[in-house]
Amino acid sequence: MFWILAAALTAIVALAILAPIRRGRADGRAEPAAAYDLRVYRDQLSEVENDLERGVIQPEDAQRLRAEIGRKVLDADRRMSQARPAATSAGMMGAGLAVAVMAAGAVALYLREGVPGAADMPMGERLAAADQAYRGRPSQDQAVAQAPAMPVPDLSGADPEFLTMIEQLREAVARNPDDQTGLALLATNEMRLGNLTAALKAQQHLVELRGDQADAVQLMQLATLMINAAGGVITPQSEALLARAVEQDPDQPQARYLQGVLLIQNGRPDRAFPIWRDLLQESPEDAPWMPTIRNAIEELAWLAGQPDYQPPAATAALPSPDDDAIAAAGDMTDQERQQMVGSMVEGLQQRLASQGGTPQEWARLIGALSVLGRDDQAASILSEARGHFADSPEALAIIDEAAATAGMTE
Repeated sequence: MFWILAAALTAIVALAILAPIRRGRADGRAEPAAAYDLRVYRDQLSEVENDLERGVIQPEDAQRLRAEIGRKVLDADRRMSQARPAATSAGMMGAGLAVAVMAAGAVALYLREGVPGAADMPMGERLAAADQAYRGRPSQDQAVAQAPAMPVPDLSGADPEFLTMIEQLREAVARNPDDQTGLALLATNEMRLGNLTAALKAQQHLVELRGDQADAVQLMQLATLMINAAGGVITPQSEALLARAVEQDPDQPQARYLQGVLLIQNGRPDRAFPIWRDLLQESPEDAPWMPTIRNAIEELAWLAGQPDYQPPAATAALPSPDDDAIAAAGDMTDQERQQMVGSMVEGLQQRLASQGGTPQEWARLIGALSVLGRDDQAASILSEARGHFADSPEALAIIDEAAATAGMTE
C-alpha cells in the first residue's frame, strides 16, 4: 500500500512539473497571431485591386492603400520572425529526465534511511505491538545481564576523611546487616560516591526489611537504582516499585517521571504525554527531570496526537544562597539577616509579578511574607495567586495549603 501511494504521489508531482512545459510546446505548434494578420492584409490587398478594376476607387487612392497595407504586412512579418520558438522535444526530454533523476534519488534515500520491509500498521496493530513489547520486557536479572557493567567510581578526588567514615559505616552495617538506619545511610552515601552497585544492594535490603512500611521515597530510590543497573530499562520488578511509590504518594514526582519513561519505552506516547505535561506544569524549573521533559515534550505531544500543544515558558528558579552567603549570614546581626531575607523575598515577588512562576514559588512567597510579618502583603499575594491559577485545581491546592500553613484564614 505504501509503495502504491508513493508512486501515485510521485506521478502527480511529475505531471505538475511537466504540464507547463507541455502546454508551452503545444502553444508553439499553434498558429501565431501575426500569421493571421498576414492573411488579412493579403485579402485587403486583393480587395484594393478588385475595387480599382471596378472603378470604385481612383488609382491614387489605390496607391495610398497599397502603401498603408504594405507597412502593416512588414510589421506582421517582423513580429513573426521575432516570436520565440516554443519548448522543443529535446527540452521536454530534459525536463522528464530531471524528474526521473529526482524520483530515483528519493527512492534511493528511502532504501538507505527508511524501512522498506515494514508492513502497514494501523492504530489497532500499533497498540497491540506496544502491548506485546510491554509484556515481553526482560526481567530484572535478564536486563542486568544484558546491560553494560556498572562503572567503577573515581574516588581520586574524594575527601580521605569522608572515605574513612564510609569504610567504617560499611563495617558497621556488615556487623549489623539489619540496621535500617545504617542501611539508609550507607545507600545514600554509596550513591553520592557513585558506587551504584553497593548502593543498590543496601537499598534493596532496606526495602526488604521495611516491607509494607517502606515509604514512597525509599521505593522510588530502589527503583531508580534498579533501572540504572538494567541499562535504563524499566523492568516489571522496577515498575512494581514505582507503582507502590505512586500509590503511597500520588504526587511523588520522580516516580511519575519514570512511569512516563516506561510508557515511552513501550510505544505509548499517548499515555506518557499527560504525565509529563502535568510534571512540567507542577515542578520547579531546577528539578532534575525538567531538562529531559522540556527537550522532549513537544515531540511527545505530536506523537500523542496533540500537535497544537504549547509548553509553558520556563521560569528562572529562585537561586539558593551559596556556602559563602550562608557563612556570612551566620555572622550577621538579626537586623542584617532580616534585611537579607527581605531582599530575597522582594526579588522573588518582583519576578513573579513580571514573569510569573510555578504554584510552588507563589506558595513560597506567601509563606515568606507571613514569616516576615507582612500579613497584608501576604493576603494580597494570596488573592493574586488564586486569580492566576483559577483554572488549575492542583495549583490552587498548593496555594491554599501554603495559606493554611501560614495561618491565613478567609
